[in-house]
Amino acid sequence: MNYSFQFQVQAIVHTSFRQRHFSSFLRYTASSFCCRRNLEMEEVKDASDLLVGDPALMETKIEAIRLGGPQKLQVIADFDATLTKFSVNGTRGQSSHGLLQQGNPEYDAKRQQLYEYYHPLEFSPTIGLEEKTKLMEEWWGKTHALLVEGGLTYESIRQSVANANIAFREGVPELFEFLEERDIPVLIFSAGLADTIEEVLRQKLHRYFKNVRIVSNRMVFDDNGSLVSFKGKLIHSLNKNEHALDMAAPVHERFGDMDGPTDDNASLKKRTNVLLLGDHLGDLGMSDGLNYETRISLGFLNHNIENSLSCYREAFDVVFVNDAPMWGVIKLVSQMC
Repeated sequence: MNYSFQFQVQAIVHTSFRQRHFSSFLRYTASSFCCRRNLEMEEVKDASDLLVGDPALMETKIEAIRLGGPQKLQVIADFDATLTKFSVNGTRGQSSHGLLQQGNPEYDAKRQQLYEYYHPLEFSPTIGLEEKTKLMEEWWGKTHALLVEGGLTYESIRQSVANANIAFREGVPELFEFLEERDIPVLIFSAGLADTIEEVLRQKLHRYFKNVRIVSNRMVFDDNGSLVSFKGKLIHSLNKNEHALDMAAPVHERFGDMDGPTDDNASLKKRTNVLLLGDHLGDLGMSDGLNYETRISLGFLNHNIENSLSCYREAFDVVFVNDAPMWGVIKLVSQMC
């Protein structure tokens, strides 16, 4: 980020944010929040890491959610580059789909060729939504077919995750724990692979959270651990929204052995206050199928900041830049609760 642009970002924060008492959201210490144990949080790294477009509106939304109580709140979060870091060990972190190596170089290469063809089409400004949706269905369908045909095994998923360059943002487990203690469900929406995401959760967080559920494409394995099919309807990048609760119910199966009830689809739809986390403007559609009363949207702008900041500020209530940690999100949730 060049100096003049950084100064511009800081000016936005100082003029539209710090003048109000809501500025306490920006900076805080470990003593201001406790989640079962004392947490050693780092402060938001710099004023330019966090921007609020309309502080007065944010205060109104926070108060509305607080008055509704935890029983009316749910969290909807994208996975790749939202819950996970954009940059890991100085390089671009891998996605839950991109990290997968099925142990067959021929089929790995074929999936890469599909990516190189379809990925530019996904973001093309000249292709209409209807046509683009068909293209995404083609891409995901072909990719899933290659995974089955190429003999993917669950052991390959485990090894892929173990060798992957992927990591959660600082504060993600503390956020999950805070929400779990208050029985607030977290729906992880992803156009990727539920089994891979679950394995990332197992290997990187080393514990289960009974409030976390995954809305994604789930695999079916035979007794030998080989992939044979996929459950439910296809979830791709353009239909990743709350409608998936109806169209892919098997996705919500719990992983691991946990006791206690979990919210069913009907009760989730009664939680009409939403905290939405995403790194892409398209992630704002994840709540489209929910008739929500109040929604606070948090956008993680990880790269191309200078060119994209204006769009993100208009679209999201709060924008985090510079691959920010989750401490600011935890502070916000603590105020809402």
